[in-house]
Amino acid sequence: MISRREWLGMTLGIGGALALDPRLLPALQQGGLIQRAIPSTGEKVPVVGLGSSATFSQFARREDIDALTAVMRTMVDRGATVFDTAPAYGASEEVAGKIAADLGITDKIFWATKVNVAGRGGESADPQQARHQIQESFSKLKVSTMDLIQVHNLADVPTQLGILKELKEQGRVRYIGVTSTSDRQYEYLEQVMRNEPLDFIGVDYAIDNRNVEQTILPLAYERKIGVLVYVPFGRSSLFGRVGDRPLPDWAADFDATTWAQFFIKYVVANPAVTAVTPATSSADHMADDIGGGIGRLPDEATRKKMTDLVDALPPAPRRGRGGR
Repeated sequence: MISRREWLGMTLGIGGALALDPRLLPALQQGGLIQRAIPSTGEKVPVVGLGSSATFSQFARREDIDALTAVMRTMVDRGATVFDTAPAYGASEEVAGKIAADLGITDKIFWATKVNVAGRGGESADPQQARHQIQESFSKLKVSTMDLIQVHNLADVPTQLGILKELKEQGRVRYIGVTSTSDRQYEYLEQVMRNEPLDFIGVDYAIDNRNVEQTILPLAYERKIGVLVYVPFGRSSLFGRVGDRPLPDWAADFDATTWAQFFIKYVVANPAVTAVTPATSSADHMADDIGGGIGRLPDEATRKKMTDLVDALPPAPRRGRGGR
């Protein structure tokens, strides 16, 4: 059961999204979220989900879960399911698991977490510690079967991916994979993608951070590996760079009504991308983000116009809205 305070927070958050920014309404009225198949099975998931690496863990530490409750309810109510977390993200797993259980939506979420107990400098992972960390994730998220567990930042892949393979064979984990958010690891990531039976990889990808377009995304498409995208709002604070500039008129050609949708649609338009997981601690931003997975997507010629526009923008101080 949820409290009256939590319910009011959720309804105000969703209603406030439209009251404060009516530009969100057209996208939300166009229909449901685009679904994309996980290559290894054909199971479909919505192309927009929710990340928790920054804002979720920050709010969890401050015990300010009202906003996060509204975010998760908005996510599920609007048709999004993929929630990306990790033991390294502070209290994210614990708080998300509790909120989902309180709202009765645990079974409606595609839970994606990670494992990494390897030390710095390439030290080996202790298998016992890795298994313990994984079990803790099950307990915190309150699930008996995990949808996806990935080896975080390619840490001791032989040991930790080996454990995930065992868990998948046992039916405790449905999908397995690896993640990397560093260009310097991409050569090794390619090796793992070619030699291991991965269901997913997780990488940073944004309109101002396109290095994965060169080899990683084409290889994932070729090898039938799903792709979770992190940090779709850029490493250089895309919202800070666009500032108060209005959207170009031609953004309407692919149903983008806000800059958030503009940025997300660029990423989702890549056919190798399975789902993008922007982070936010605001229900109205969650609704906005979901609008990026509704309606038409830009074609290749339009994507080139989009990159040209962003590349011409001046740099901006690192800042964002709601941890974006």
